[in-house]
Amino acid sequence: MIETVLHPRIIENKDWATALFVLSFAIIAITKSVFENRFGEFANLIFSNKYIKIYRDSSHLMSSFTVALFFVQIISFAFFILIALSQFGYASKTDWIMYIQIVTFLIFFILSKYLIEKIIATSFNIEEFMEQFNLQKVTYRTYIGLLILPINIILFYYDTISRNFPLAIIAIILIANVLTYLISIKNYQNIIFGKLFYFILYLCAFEIAPYYFMYYWFTKGVA
Repeated sequence: MIETVLHPRIIENKDWATALFVLSFAIIAITKSVFENRFGEFANLIFSNKYIKIYRDSSHLMSSFTVALFFVQIISFAFFILIALSQFGYASKTDWIMYIQIVTFLIFFILSKYLIEKIIATSFNIEEFMEQFNLQKVTYRTYIGLLILPINIILFYYDTISRNFPLAIIAIILIANVLTYLISIKNYQNIIFGKLFYFILYLCAFEIAPYYFMYYWFTKGVA
């Protein structure tokens, strides 16, 4: 008599991810429709800095255009972090609870960092400069978030991607962030040199230190 052994088939739920990807593209489409000219300039950011010159006023930091694409940026980066963690065995890329935790952490980290920066900038009387500086950083990071969104889709739905691919994307993102800072410093060099001490203090305390502590916490936490 042949004994039949039944093994449960585990089906990973990816519907939540599909819904978020569709939502992201819907937000992009609506934003493009409402802000057609502005979105066109934004899309050409990699080739031209015309967008930065036109929309450099700090009032644009809280505009509907920036806020809408900020949410897409959060969705995109959270997916990439989850996928990167799954590639190295620290999480499952279909774990929606982990995804919510990552989104919550990103929003908390970004908003708390922004509020602390705003308080310090007000104390040092460099509030206008910090608003413009943050706007430029947000613009470039949003652009990066939109660029990696289709990459996230490929990484999420295909399981045969090499582990080196996410590492290459991480390296590109880091290089792009460094270039963002260099471009920002170049654009505001006159203001920066006038308040060099405060800028160095800002750079060390709010741009370098948080990411260092995040790296330290992560490496020690998973060790």
